[in-house]
Amino acid sequence: MLGPGEGKVAWIGLGSNVGDRVAALARAAGLLEAAGVSIVARSSIYRTAPVDVLDQPEFLNQVLAVRTTLGPRALLAACLEVERSMGRVRRRDKGPREIDLDLLIYGDTVLDEPGLEIPHPRLHLRRFVLVPLAEIAPDVVHPALKTPIAHLLAHCPDESAVFPFETGPKSG
Repeated sequence: MLGPGEGKVAWIGLGSNVGDRVAALARAAGLLEAAGVSIVARSSIYRTAPVDVLDQPEFLNQVLAVRTTLGPRALLAACLEVERSMGRVRRRDKGPREIDLDLLIYGDTVLDEPGLEIPHPRLHLRRFVLVPLAEIAPDVVHPALKTPIAHLLAHCPDESAVFPFETGPKSG
């Protein structure tokens, strides 16, 4: 376990639209922790319509704030290993998936290499990412755009609906 202040803070987006979606998000978080990534905050879970490929089931999305000593490429590799171990099958680009993990932001790193772009290149264009990210990190500044997440959400061109997911019975 990391001590206070050790490692870098990063934000990881999780999504699932196949099978037991709630369990998939929880299992992915647990597998990240098993890989040595410390979860410091979790957004609520949100219901979201698919984007780009519309003929597929609704997604559940969540964002995790993590602290890690892994570098950006190693953290991405850990995310991909979680997907693989959970049986993700890439049936088609942006199609249905058991689990999807996206490395959204890694500290103040701006990186564009083959297979890895940080911050995530469509982060500022996707409400399904910005809503949960703004819930736990509204004042975090997008490293490339130099703009707080809350501002990006307020000015996001994506008008897709993002709803809180109720996992338990409603009270009162």
